[in-house]
Amino acid sequence: MCDSCGCGDSELVPVEVQQRILSGNERTAAHNRHHFLERALLAVNVMGSPGAGKTALLEATAHALDGRRLVGALAGDLATDHDARRLAAAGIRAHSITTGSACHLDAGMVHRALHHLPWSDLDYLFIENVGNLVCPAVYDLGQAANVVVLAVTEGEDKPLKYPVMFHKADLVLVSKIDLLPVLPDISLDRIVDALGRVMPDPKCIAVSARTGAGIDEWIAWLTAQEARVAPAHYQQAGGH
Repeated sequence: MCDSCGCGDSELVPVEVQQRILSGNERTAAHNRHHFLERALLAVNVMGSPGAGKTALLEATAHALDGRRLVGALAGDLATDHDARRLAAAGIRAHSITTGSACHLDAGMVHRALHHLPWSDLDYLFIENVGNLVCPAVYDLGQAANVVVLAVTEGEDKPLKYPVMFHKADLVLVSKIDLLPVLPDISLDRIVDALGRVMPDPKCIAVSARTGAGIDEWIAWLTAQEARVAPAHYQQAGGH
């Protein structure tokens, strides 16, 4: 049966199907990116496992920015708008994307969600992807940067077990470091070493949303990323 239906063909069938899906996604991602760049909006795809601390990180980010930047977020999950409501309570302009069963966001979901979120005046747009260390890495959303949140409680081997996610990351935030004193078998140095084995240009910041450790360094990184979108803004404004 596998010979006739093709489900056992690991060389041709999956590649053919994936190319058809991703080609449409790439077109929509390019459309999203065009809109982000023409408004000098820094869009960041925030990925990580369920419970890694993505929402808590964004709450801490909003508190640290303290109004110095206008921040928005699209919160992706299979069900509920819990994360979006948490983000809104932290002062972030937020909208929920519920995927139903999809284990990732795609560019079309982001594009449709933007119609429900006033975003054209934002400085930062965080796209909090569905909790997953596999699928979100494959789909371009039109973002300027990929950030992966990796909690120390997940163990030291996650970068080695899920290399594609970390290979595509511009930055990894090693979260929940306030728990390290009660995790004697977890070494921050070994996590950093594992990241160095799979990231082409390893960059990580150890953070704690609870204590605020590392958040200023994270904010500085975001500020530096604004140069990625500034040239389009200057060009639109006549080069000034």
